Amino acid sequence: MSLFLYIILGIVALVAFLGFIAPKSYHVKRSIIINRPLPEVFNYLKLIKNQDYWSPWKKKDPNMKQETVGTDGNVGFINKWEGNKDVGTGEQEIMRIVENDIVESQLRFYKPWKSQSDAYIKVNKVDDQNTEVVWGFSGKNKFPSSIFMMLYNIDKHVGKDFDEGLASLKEILEQ
Repeated sequence: MSLFLYIILGIVALVAFLGFIAPKSYHVKRSIIINRPLPEVFNYLKLIKNQDYWSPWKKKDPNMKQETVGTDGNVGFINKWEGNKDVGTGEQEIMRIVENDIVESQLRFYKPWKSQSDAYIKVNKVDDQNTEVVWGFSGKNKFPSSIFMMLYNIDKHVGKDFDEGLASLKEILEQ
């Protein structure tokens, strides 16, 4: 066998090995305590449009184009966006709402790369005046992007944005 063939086989074996050991899924979540009763916090959070006020991505591109379909705060509502390189292009659809408990949505990203994630915002009663808000999302890493995820710490990068967004949410709701 020639040296060239050994190199090609080595590269193929390396890619196959990396694909085998690469993370197949991800989950990021952050939480914060807000000094407001649970129903007040939940009623604010179930409206996707309110994310314009506290979402870190809206701050990264205040001029992003947005289009909505359906009734906000209801299953089936879709918020579409098209923004700069920091926010990309995609849409968020409300998939399930359990009143005073959780809002689940699906995030579909089209640019800068195509992917899909499941997101949620959950509220937990701490006491009559305090509510814990848990914001998270998860998804699958498909080959070959799963290899890239070995080098990219999604929890660190997205978690930082979640922390920033939750701090803004707390500031808004506690005014």
